[in-house]
Amino acid sequence: MTTGAQNGNSAGSDPHAAVYRAARQDKPWGHEDIFAAAEGKYVGKIIHVTAGHSLSLQYHLHKEETSVVLSGAALVEYGPAADALTSQHLGPGDTIHLPPGALHRITAITDLTFAEVSTAQPGWREDVVRLEDKYGRTGTTAP
Repeated sequence: MTTGAQNGNSAGSDPHAAVYRAARQDKPWGHEDIFAAAEGKYVGKIIHVTAGHSLSLQYHLHKEETSVVLSGAALVEYGPAADALTSQHLGPGDTIHLPPGALHRITAITDLTFAEVSTAQPGWREDVVRLEDKYGRTGTTAP
């Protein structure tokens, strides 16, 4: 017999697996599939951006995120301020880590799919400050 402590679980715990469909969130630039959302821990998303479209120029007050391109080509802009952005092309396997406060924007050169993992403190869905948005969402936390 294997106890919880022997298989990596704390003694007496009863781990339960969960199987579910990722939540889809439509966006003006494409959509994202939120496959993991553990409040207070982490969020995992697969983000699909249509060629020629861009996410907002934005930053997060608390959220820290890392993204990796799965397919397609992207132009990522990042930096400490809107007038001090670095631009870099990313392709499959390229990864960027963004700490809280780092301005960033991703533009799809071709149809783009990337994975994003981030911290998920309470209120993570509203932790976005949009400085520019070509879809009329500047200054909002709208999806």
